[in-house]
Amino acid sequence: MWGKTEEQPSTPAVRPTSSAAPTIRASSSERATIIGKTMRVVGEISSDEELVIDGELEGILELRNRLTIGPTGKVQANIKAKEVVIFGSVRGNVDAEQRIALRTGASIIGDIKTAGIVIEDGAYFKGGIDISRSEPAKSEPNRTEPHKTPNKTEEKHHQASAAAKG
Repeated sequence: MWGKTEEQPSTPAVRPTSSAAPTIRASSSERATIIGKTMRVVGEISSDEELVIDGELEGILELRNRLTIGPTGKVQANIKAKEVVIFGSVRGNVDAEQRIALRTGASIIGDIKTAGIVIEDGAYFKGGIDISRSEPAKSEPNRTEPHKTPNKTEEKHHQASAAAKG
C-alpha cells in the first residue's frame, strides 16, 4: 500500500510429463481415420486412407496406405497395407508392401510378408517372415544372347531329336 508493490500469486510452471504411451502421428498432411479405444469393428475394411486402430478389429483389413495399431489396439485379422506400424497386438498374417515396424510392447502372432522390417527390443513376434524384393523398374527390354553357330555335336543331337519326334 505505501510504496509497496503487491505481489501477484505465482502460478506454477506447467511442465509436460512423459507418458508411457507413444505419440502416434499421421504420416501425411491428411488426418488419419481413427478407430477409437471404445470401438469394436467386426467385418472387412478396405480403404485408401491412413488408419489408426486404438480399439478392436476382427476380420479382414486391406489398405493402400499406412496402418498404425496403437498401444491399446487389438486386431484379429489378415492385414494387407502399404506400411504397418504396430504398438498393440495382432493375431493374423500381415502383408506390408513397403515395411512393417514392431515397436516396444507390440505383439504379433502370424506370418509376415514385407520388403523391410524393424523389430524393437521388447516386441514379441511368433511366426514366419518372408522378405520380398521390390519390383525392379522395367526400363530396358530383355537382351538376348547373340546367335551362335552350333558345333557338330549339337547339330547331331538336334537332328537326332528332330528325327525321333517326327
